[in-house]
Amino acid sequence: MNETGRRGPLVVVIEDEPALAESVRFALETEGFDTVGAVDGVDGVATVRKHRPALVLLDVMLPGMTGLDVCRQIRRDSDVPIIMLTARDTEADKVAGLELGADDYVTKPFSMRELMARVRSQIRRSSRSGQFIESNEVLRGGRITLDIDAHEVRVDGEVVELRPKEFELLETLMRRTNRLSGRDVIIDEVWGSSYFGDTKTLDVHIKRLRQKLETDPSNPVQIVTVRGLGYKFVDG
Repeated sequence: MNETGRRGPLVVVIEDEPALAESVRFALETEGFDTVGAVDGVDGVATVRKHRPALVLLDVMLPGMTGLDVCRQIRRDSDVPIIMLTARDTEADKVAGLELGADDYVTKPFSMRELMARVRSQIRRSSRSGQFIESNEVLRGGRITLDIDAHEVRVDGEVVELRPKEFELLETLMRRTNRLSGRDVIIDEVWGSSYFGDTKTLDVHIKRLRQKLETDPSNPVQIVTVRGLGYKFVDG
């Protein structure tokens, strides 16, 4: 729970398929987000205006008001990032959504890993451009404190300088404190789903983080390796 009373940035999920909406919200909450749901376009627009979320996940095919109409309504008074969800993978649909102000498009069926990576990417971009994001979000674990808004990391109260990718990597790990972060998931979230470089880049960045944050980098206790699978941030 952060200082505003929420666990993390708020995402509004506008989706009329109950099973899919529940799965998406569960995945988001597992990743540390707060969620609010809406099942139709009218309710969706009202929910966005009421809660001022950090991001909106918007189904294209909604009862009553289409997702494209919802996007148009939201854009009248908000620059909140919008990711549209659609079962139709046609160029015309994507162009229409993007021209109305959507920031990204995900075609059903999609993997939750891909969706979470796109959500984080849009929220990071929104934060850097000065758009709304849940304020005063601070992640804490053991000796380490990570302030999202200030883009600042402290160890035992002392500021530690991190490069941008090091900061993103630490944020990704800390959002899953005490849980495994798979190598592929980390790479997708920090370097993007289109990254095809050497995966050793991740190991190099982990090594740098340990050198800056661990008391004994050769025997890490907070950024630990899960052999053959990935890494874990331990709140110790």
